[in-house]
Amino acid sequence: MYGTSVSLLRQADYFNGVTLNKLDNNSVPTRARGSVATQRETSAGIQVISRAAAILRALKEQNPGMSLGQIAEKIDLPRSTVQRIVAALEDERLVMSSGNGGGIRLGPELLSLGIATRYNIVEQCRPYLEALRQRTGETVDLAVMRGRHMVFLDQVQGGGRLRTNSSIGEEFPITTTANGRACLALLDRTQARTFAQQEWAEFGIKDNWSSMEKQLDQIKRTNIAYDLNDHTTGISAIGFAFRDSLQDLHAISMPIPSSRYAERSTEVIAALKETRSEVLRDLSA
Repeated sequence: MYGTSVSLLRQADYFNGVTLNKLDNNSVPTRARGSVATQRETSAGIQVISRAAAILRALKEQNPGMSLGQIAEKIDLPRSTVQRIVAALEDERLVMSSGNGGGIRLGPELLSLGIATRYNIVEQCRPYLEALRQRTGETVDLAVMRGRHMVFLDQVQGGGRLRTNSSIGEEFPITTTANGRACLALLDRTQARTFAQQEWAEFGIKDNWSSMEKQLDQIKRTNIAYDLNDHTTGISAIGFAFRDSLQDLHAISMPIPSSRYAERSTEVIAALKETRSEVLRDLSA
């Protein structure tokens, strides 16, 4: 009877791919031992993915970049383990080394993946961009705030001889652009100040928070942000920001060659204000 019970248990182990501690390991069928090895490999693979995700999340919170030691301390892993995973992520362009000793930061491949996930908002906003273009004849841009950068998602080209062009996926600063300033104005002041000061430190710009805060106060009152040759000489821009249903910050802006800004700004501002009301009604949380 005892022998029969053990035989049944061995068969159950064989089909389930699980070994019993009470049975001698040498007597366990090869298939069962292989299944255990496969399970261990699967568990190890899941653990690596989990650790890689923890590294990416840590970097998301520290846009200027982090050292390997800082990452290891943040996620409570050995530095050697972090180094191996970071090297693999860097090969896939999911992270990259910042210049000027800035450490490791999120890589360009994540921007491409992020843009792919934003297809829905691009599709939803395209009619507003096209309507603005048809009404004003000027170029219209859609961007999303990612950390302390603005990332361009879509653009409808203007019809004038002098036009402005931006590449989809291109990153722009937040303190010198109309779309960046519009998004900053919707953040709480502590977060906005942190982002602004981090950007200034990265580019070696003198801290001027008092002036920036006044601009953000005005933007919040009027719901319209401006860039008057601040980011690029010869190009000005006007825009507004909004939160979508996922609470992500986006901005619709219109870059205009500064040579015709004075004659076009009144019409553009009026069109943007009307579009903002429509977007808030249709798309915002």
